[in-house]
Amino acid sequence: MRVLTVSGIFLVPEVASPDNEVSYGLTPTACLLASCDEVRSNLSPFLSLLLDSTFTAPFFGMHSWFLDEHSTSMFKKAHGLNFWEMAEQDDTYNQLINDVMVSDSNFLMDIILREYAGVFLCINSLIDVAGGHGGSARAIAKAFPQMKCTVLDLPHVVEEAPTSDHVSFISGDMFKYIPPADALFLKWVFHDWGDEDCVKILKNCKEAIPPREAGGKVIIVDMVVGSGPNMRM
Repeated sequence: MRVLTVSGIFLVPEVASPDNEVSYGLTPTACLLASCDEVRSNLSPFLSLLLDSTFTAPFFGMHSWFLDEHSTSMFKKAHGLNFWEMAEQDDTYNQLINDVMVSDSNFLMDIILREYAGVFLCINSLIDVAGGHGGSARAIAKAFPQMKCTVLDLPHVVEEAPTSDHVSFISGDMFKYIPPADALFLKWVFHDWGDEDCVKILKNCKEAIPPREAGGKVIIVDMVVGSGPNMRM
């Protein structure tokens, strides 16, 4: 535990205990990984995924991956499948990913709906593209109960999704077809794909929404290279 005080996970109180034994306390970072009053949802599923052998194994082959000029990703070189293909084949790994997505949505959507609620105004229908088990869609539906919220994801994801009175689920492939809606929501989607694949997704998005003057929207939550910590939506 003392090692983790260096990385800011735990802290050692300045006031020693009566028996001079070392005690540890939680930092704000630790509260993201545990059940704390300050944080509604913890992000511990991320650790479960990052420490899973399926995820870590590719890094042990990094040397050969660097030397292979024809290789794709480290993950595919190690497993013969890409990240998402592995999830389709391995139920345990698929569950890890879905748990991560739900925990991320529970944490992040609180911030998005507090800071950028105006983005969702005047929308009657919304599809969460590649929305997993519907963590984001449920948060949006709760904040805007008049909105019809639907999740689009692959069949093996939708099959395991929990039932919901406020969110419906559709099995499908965003590379082939996205059902029509007033707005599309894509959280942590584009950074997983190359430029050509992203263009395919965006073209399908354009086909699915009304024209801009009619209120059509594509709402994207993702990382922007070089944006810096102060960039806002």
